[in-house]
Amino acid sequence: MASGSTHTLLTPTIIAREALRLLKNNLVMGDKVYRNYESEFPGSPKKGGTVTIRKPVKFTVTKARTRATSTITEQSITLTVSTQAHVSWSFNMKDMTLTIEEYSERYIRPAAAVLANTVDSDLCALYDDLWNSVYDSTGFVDPNCFMILGKAMQRMDEEAVPPDDRVVVFNPAAHWSMANALAALSIPNIPEKAIRKGYLGTIAGADIYMDQNIKTHTTGNIDTDTGCDGTGKELATGAPTGVTATSVLALCDFDIATTRVLKTGDIFTIVGAYSVNPMSGESTGGLRQFVVTADASCASTGTTTEVPISVYVQPDMIHTGPYKTVYSLPSGGAVVDVLGSTRSNYPQNLAFHKNCFALVMVPLQKPEGAWGASVTEDGYSIRMVKDYEIDVDDEVVRLDILYGVKTIYPELGVRIWGLETKGAYA
Repeated sequence: MASGSTHTLLTPTIIAREALRLLKNNLVMGDKVYRNYESEFPGSPKKGGTVTIRKPVKFTVTKARTRATSTITEQSITLTVSTQAHVSWSFNMKDMTLTIEEYSERYIRPAAAVLANTVDSDLCALYDDLWNSVYDSTGFVDPNCFMILGKAMQRMDEEAVPPDDRVVVFNPAAHWSMANALAALSIPNIPEKAIRKGYLGTIAGADIYMDQNIKTHTTGNIDTDTGCDGTGKELATGAPTGVTATSVLALCDFDIATTRVLKTGDIFTIVGAYSVNPMSGESTGGLRQFVVTADASCASTGTTTEVPISVYVQPDMIHTGPYKTVYSLPSGGAVVDVLGSTRSNYPQNLAFHKNCFALVMVPLQKPEGAWGASVTEDGYSIRMVKDYEIDVDDEVVRLDILYGVKTIYPELGVRIWGLETKGAYA
């Protein structure tokens, strides 16, 4: 495109559309999650807000001629759109004579890339809502074989996750380790250029991608001492009846070297608490994994620690009813095993169905009288505004997005734990 006047080449709509195109192209997680909640936010122009999302009702089948009425349990969650992120820069008026290609390469491309990474980062940070976790059979290593994908898919099958729209997102280390492990396989839908772009193809029924925004989880201080029974094991102090009412488990026998014994996102199992397939209600043969939803502390050695957990946000935790999550309640004193080593860092690669997480992006209003534009396309929105600083003869531009992220169905996701990484412990 030849150079011309500012009004011909660099209108606000042209700049905003180019920014939106590049934002969409740079999203990884943001392009793989559920995107159809935008219509729930009424009003024009839209300014975000909160919407209540009803979750599907579950039923129990009665094998009898006589009718039995199912007890309906309505579940809902709230999704808030309130995160506004922007990138701003200034440039001399003479830059307005650039073509859109030149202007995009110099300013819009890097701005859109950092905005996209911000959205992806927030989505990756939702890992600590998930309780299902798998890791390599040899320990916590960079996933480097087909088996780890098989384990993740098995766990998703056991949770009755739909077979379509499954995605695996690895961090760079795991991605290239997996690419090397799969190099000898004949996978017809992996063009060479796709691997360079971070897409490994469809393997084990899931689309495999790379995202540098995958988070690292730091476990709590889970060293043991001679506490409740002197064995050095973390134990449930009694049958977890409280979990049906408050989603809190009473545990004991923790080290008190830190005020945070277990951290948000820590995973543990309880001997005797077996998970069930939500459709059949039968035991999967594996222990139910629980995720800690808030940091838990211990007052003194051997005392009880109240640990908040989340496994399906609902009250029916026993093996009756459509919302069952464990086949039977564990007995008092059942051994509790915490995943990972004390105060260690583990990358949290993700396998999930697209309905596991949601991204909502709504338009921001353009200020009245400002030179700019707000553009929406395929559920993605961006606003571009420009102003003039007369003292320095500079134009100041900002690109803004307004969005919200939420874990909608945590049971549809699996954390793939990677090799312990070095660094400071939180």
